[in-house]
Amino acid sequence: MTSLVFYTKPVGLNTSEHKDLKIVPRPDDFSFATKTNSVILAGVEFTEAAKEFPIVFIEAGGNIVPVALLGLRKEQNLFVNEEGSWNGRFIPAFIRRYPFVLSETAEPGQRMVCIDEGFSGFSNDKGEPLFADGETTPILQQSIDFLEEYQKQYMRTELFVQRLRDNDLLMSLNAEIDMTDGQQLSLTGLLIVDEKKLLALDDDKALALFKSGELAWVYCHLMSMGNLSVLVDKTASLSNTTET
Repeated sequence: MTSLVFYTKPVGLNTSEHKDLKIVPRPDDFSFATKTNSVILAGVEFTEAAKEFPIVFIEAGGNIVPVALLGLRKEQNLFVNEEGSWNGRFIPAFIRRYPFVLSETAEPGQRMVCIDEGFSGFSNDKGEPLFADGETTPILQQSIDFLEEYQKQYMRTELFVQRLRDNDLLMSLNAEIDMTDGQQLSLTGLLIVDEKKLLALDDDKALALFKSGELAWVYCHLMSMGNLSVLVDKTASLSNTTET
């Protein structure tokens, strides 16, 4: 998984090339995420995300990241319906930031704002302008502020994951799920927190997790695993509808 997973034509945004670009927001269209079965989560999202999705950890690009599982099959998002609407209460920030994204540059620590030129809401003819007299307009600035806050929270999440790794709290999850239609789904390559090791932590390390607020994230993650059964039911329901 990469940060540009559903961006079909990502390009850097600049005042000269995109001086006339306008946007018609499509807040109810999530069709771009139809084939995305998991998305990266920031730790601050765990509380709400845990109510709907299983939260697990995966290896991506040499790093370990927390993700929300949106489907059990490859290229299947159970939370986007046929009309492209979001079928759930919580929408991860990874998805809400679209069609904007921060991308790394050649300069270490520097990032640039990018857009997906494949987004149907962009044009030079109608919508709200992104720039006026070479300056960002409120609608663009709002998106930039969102991206910067997301990046700040994600950096905090990286520290959280590193703490889990330093304390050897992650273990592999390999599961075989029996579907109601007789099929079997295999979940591999996933990591979860080992609760036995968590409970055996030294007092000072446990206190550090607690005071950072990250212990709450850990238990949100553990409780969220009950949502695997929700995904199984959604998958079975979709299969029955398709067969009908």
